[in-house]
Amino acid sequence: MDAIPPGPRPFANRWPEGIGPDGRPLTREACTCFDQHRARPRSRVGFHGEQQDTSSPGRLRLLALVDEAAADGREEFDPLVELSPQERRDVITLPASIARLTSVRHLRLYGSNLVRIPPEIGAMSSLEEFTPYTSHRLHWFPYEISRCSRLVRSTVSTRSLFGNFKLRPPFPRLRSTGGLAPGGSLTALDPKKWGAAAVSTCSVCDVPVEGPELHQRWISLAVATDVLPLLVNACSAACVAALPPAAADHVPGPRGGWDVVQPPAEWA
Repeated sequence: MDAIPPGPRPFANRWPEGIGPDGRPLTREACTCFDQHRARPRSRVGFHGEQQDTSSPGRLRLLALVDEAAADGREEFDPLVELSPQERRDVITLPASIARLTSVRHLRLYGSNLVRIPPEIGAMSSLEEFTPYTSHRLHWFPYEISRCSRLVRSTVSTRSLFGNFKLRPPFPRLRSTGGLAPGGSLTALDPKKWGAAAVSTCSVCDVPVEGPELHQRWISLAVATDVLPLLVNACSAACVAALPPAAADHVPGPRGGWDVVQPPAEWA
C-alpha cells in the first residue's frame, strides 16, 4: 500500500456553484419567515409573495438552458452554474418547461434564490436525485414531486422547511375558494395567499381544477431521503381522502395551517 504523502489533504468542492468569481460565497436574498436556527414557534407564517419576472435576464437564460437540456437528453441538470450571480437572484421559481426534462436523473439547485418549485417537476420521470441544498427560502414543495417514482436521494436544508422536526415552524394558512367564481379564476392568484400564481390541475388525479373546487391541504411525506412539507391542490374531497398517511413523527393526515398542533421540536 502506498504511503499517504505528508501535508494537507485536498478535497473536492461538492458545491462549486456556491462560490463567486472572486472566490467568496455568493450573496442571496435573506429570509425572515421564521427562525431557521432556534425553535421559536410563531403564531403565523406565510408564503413568499414574490412574482417571477418573466422578462429578467436570469429567467430568459434559464428557459434557454431548459431547452438545451431537453434537446440533448442530458442526465444531470445544474443550471445555476451557467448563470451570473445577478441572474441567479432573478430566478425565484423554475419554468413549467422542466416537464420536458424526462431524461434528467439529477437536478441540482444548490444555493438558489427559489421560493417555490412548480408542480411540473412531477413529470421528470427519470429523476433519481434532487439537490436544492442551502436554498433557504424554499420552505415547501408541490405534492406532484411524489410522482417521481425513481427519486431515491435528496439533499435538502431541512431546517428551512415548514413543520420540520428540528424546529417545528408552523405552516401558512390555507384559504377557502368557496367565494371564487367558477371557471378560470385560478389563473391569476396571489402567491402570497395561495402559494402559486396559478393552479390548473389536481395534484392527486391531474384533472383540471376550477375555482370553488380547489381543496388545499398540507401533508408531510417521506420523499427520497427527507421528509418534505407538500402542498396539495386537490379538485375534490375525494382526492383529499385518497392522500397517503403522513410521515411518522409529523402531523397525521392532510391538515390546514397556523392552528395545527405539532410534535415537540427536536432542538427545543
